[in-house]
Amino acid sequence: MTFATWFSFFCAACLIAISPGSGAILSMSHGLTYGVKRASVTILGLQLGLLLVLVIAGAGVGSLLLASETAFGIVKILGALYLIYLGVTQFFSKPPIATERTDQATDRTHVPDFHRRVLTGFLTNASNPKGIVFMVAVLPNFINSQAALIPQLAILAVTMVVVDTTVMHSYALLASSLQNLMRDAKAQVLQNRIFGAVLVLVGASLFFVKRDAAVAV
Repeated sequence: MTFATWFSFFCAACLIAISPGSGAILSMSHGLTYGVKRASVTILGLQLGLLLVLVIAGAGVGSLLLASETAFGIVKILGALYLIYLGVTQFFSKPPIATERTDQATDRTHVPDFHRRVLTGFLTNASNPKGIVFMVAVLPNFINSQAALIPQLAILAVTMVVVDTTVMHSYALLASSLQNLMRDAKAQVLQNRIFGAVLVLVGASLFFVKRDAAVAV
């Protein structure tokens, strides 16, 4: 892989990561609610899901997915339902209010544990058919068919994960900077309503993703 090819992919990866999506929304939501340190665990899950998508796309499974209306429909519905579930859960969740009188043990009861946050991030990216479709369309443009596939995929995967991790942490940090403004119960309820509604809308939008239109991306 030449430097020019890698740099082109780096630029594409930056654009993909920066564009608002379910991962960005989740990073901002957890950054605002739990802080950057705890949101990092969610972002770890997002990267594991992203790696799975890259492997699926790179291995050609994504092409098979696009070729099958049934398989594509199943992935699309599961991804949409999961995002809607996350949105509804957050919409109705009770605000994790942190006050000076709230001890650490009580505060922790409001935060999902490590494994749950990783799983939430992982499923958010892994169940997103738009991500799989986009990677299937993008990756072949940066892969030399005359060279070994695995080293190229490894370079592209590391690049994508580093870029996406940096961008997601930036989103989480930006949201976390607003924590002091969201201390009271009303503000936290509003936050949950906004992020919950956005996740539901993003999930609902997946129902309108068409296989033929996706192939043309």
